[in-house]
Amino acid sequence: MNRFIIAEPQNCIGCRTCEVACALAHAPRPGEPLSPDTFHPRLTLIKSARISTPVLCRQCDDAPCLNACPSGAIVYAGNSVQVLQERCVGCKTCMVACPYGAMQVVTVPQRPEPGSFATRQIKAKALKCDLCAGKPAGPACIATCPTNALRMVEPQALEAALQKRRQQAALDTPTLPL
Repeated sequence: MNRFIIAEPQNCIGCRTCEVACALAHAPRPGEPLSPDTFHPRLTLIKSARISTPVLCRQCDDAPCLNACPSGAIVYAGNSVQVLQERCVGCKTCMVACPYGAMQVVTVPQRPEPGSFATRQIKAKALKCDLCAGKPAGPACIATCPTNALRMVEPQALEAALQKRRQQAALDTPTLPL
């Protein structure tokens, strides 16, 4: 079972701090200011009249995005689902397959390698929450949320909650006459 980030909508105020923190954590060049061309958070805040909540990758154990990817760009690594950008061809199959709408494909400017025959100046990239893999501080969105609406769900905690629900269900079950 993979760990994942979950949002608690009752705590979310729709401030978009999580999106900004995510975009900064994944900036193409650390320390460089974000622009509309480089602002690519790996989560999306959904707002309506009654609710606001970030939508993030659930790091599915049987990930539909991974199973649908024809180029093998989506893999399991470090108890999470990761995108290998060097393999991504930008086909958007992962976006269609994701039941949560947590995948997106963006195009970014690209400099052709010296001596390569590449003629396109853009590269398509599949983006999704990677739990800020490789970042010692962990997920930037969790650390910056002012209302603590985001939290990491570890497999052990999920199993403990499931066990607690089962025990409660057993206690709540009425006795059946035989």
